[in-house]
Amino acid sequence: MAPRVIRLCVDNAGTLLAVPLAAVVLTRLQSMWESGELQRQAEALLETHVPVSMALLIAAGVLLVAAVLRALFPPAKPTYLIDFAVHKGLEEWKFPKDWFLPQSRETGHFNDDDLQFQEKILMRSGLGDETYVPPWLYSKPPHYDMTHARKEFEICCFSAVRELLNKTGVHPKRIGAVIANCSLFNPTPSLSATIMHHFGMGAGTINYNLGGMGCSAGVIAVDLAQQLLQTCPDTYVLVVSHENLTSNWYPGSDRSMLVPNCIFRSNGAAVLLSNKRSEARRAKYHLQTLVRTTIARDSEAFHCVYQMEDDAGHRGVRLAKELMAVAGRALRRNMTTLGPRVLPLSEKLAFVANLVARAVLGPKRVAAYVPDFGLAFEHICIHTGGRAVLDTMEKQMRLSKAAMEPSRAGLYRFGNVSSTSVWYVLAFIETHRGVRRGDKVWQLGFGSGFKCNSAVWVARRRIDTRHPAWEGFDLQAMRDEMDEAEREKAAYLAAKASSANGNGAAAASGKANGVAANGNGAAAAKANGNGVAAANGKANGVAAKK
Repeated sequence: MAPRVIRLCVDNAGTLLAVPLAAVVLTRLQSMWESGELQRQAEALLETHVPVSMALLIAAGVLLVAAVLRALFPPAKPTYLIDFAVHKGLEEWKFPKDWFLPQSRETGHFNDDDLQFQEKILMRSGLGDETYVPPWLYSKPPHYDMTHARKEFEICCFSAVRELLNKTGVHPKRIGAVIANCSLFNPTPSLSATIMHHFGMGAGTINYNLGGMGCSAGVIAVDLAQQLLQTCPDTYVLVVSHENLTSNWYPGSDRSMLVPNCIFRSNGAAVLLSNKRSEARRAKYHLQTLVRTTIARDSEAFHCVYQMEDDAGHRGVRLAKELMAVAGRALRRNMTTLGPRVLPLSEKLAFVANLVARAVLGPKRVAAYVPDFGLAFEHICIHTGGRAVLDTMEKQMRLSKAAMEPSRAGLYRFGNVSSTSVWYVLAFIETHRGVRRGDKVWQLGFGSGFKCNSAVWVARRRIDTRHPAWEGFDLQAMRDEMDEAEREKAAYLAAKASSANGNGAAAASGKANGVAANGNGAAAAKANGNGVAAANGKANGVAAKK
């Protein structure tokens, strides 16, 4: 309780100082009024002869300077998030975990070792039994061609855009720009042009396509939209995010390239942004800040998520074992920039104090302080890259299980849905928790390059949207399954530690027995040596007697 009170006092120090200061000023003014001093000073001021023309000239000069400064440094136009929608997935695309092994075996691409490895990854991934995979990836024969890749995009993204336009009532021809992002599927005409063609958008609509930007491209697309809204007045920008499974399904046996098959699932998200003042009232959020971090100059970071062909010529994405360490480095850099913009004063002071202590006493004696980002946000949406990714983020950022639950739910229900994951997680929050006016939402994405990107949204009103994608989701069943997984993990680690201790004790016992045996052998050798010496002495004595 005491630390919380102290933190509240520090964070609201300005208010706590301003209130008594205002009380002092008001008391002083009341005293001056009662004594007549305030009236005398007002009369003296009115009797001061200042030419009216001079006063007007000064006022005009101030207004002119203010106008010039506003023209040179105009205030940033707001970026409103009107609404968004995520694709639920078709019932016939559902892909339970126990289907994975037999379906993969029937394709004929994988040997027993490959299948066992994939099963091991899947069972530890944190995915549930209701994720979605295009059925043609496991048909006989499977289809990885351009036609089916386009079909996957159209099914996943057309439905999300249609739902969004219906919810907002915005006609397609009123949209000023379309931004589409997809890392692994970039045909001609582009995906953004495909959206424009299907929905009949006007000739004045401009379009952009982001490719190869990885799982954090959703936040990058928002950044591009924000920049467009600063230069294009009174308009809408549609952002469509997707990752395509068909175009990059891996049929080979390189284990570093098999992991995406196990955890990536079908997806689609559509987001409508605007700078229209008329939309301020109904908009769900406005963008407070956005921070992008790229460490592509580092060779290890650049190659840790890498699209390539294996020795047999099969194309896929290789995930290096250094991935989590690289993600940690990128996260720390991103948080270093983001922290001063969003953290409460108490956390900033604690961080500065820690830096001073480490500089004076040395980093070995004082551990690095990790700011509590949970104090800066009411809701956190972390990229659902896998169970290991979420475990690492929870540990490094000291986040509570409650703060992590939306991201774990997103992974469990939909799998790794790449750049759309932050929208699926936000849809869960709106559906199952609700968002209050003034709440801050942190979207955190990671992607190839390597990149770590953050977007911070502020809720403009109470939000409790029931997203169709989350209808019928059994949250308690997920919690029970995760608790069971945690118990199994704890039992496994305990058994492993016990086994290690047992082997160590056996080794120590064996070593002790060896020492004892060596000691007994030495004693026996010594006794034998004494016996030989005695025998020699006796023999010498006999010889002397003779």
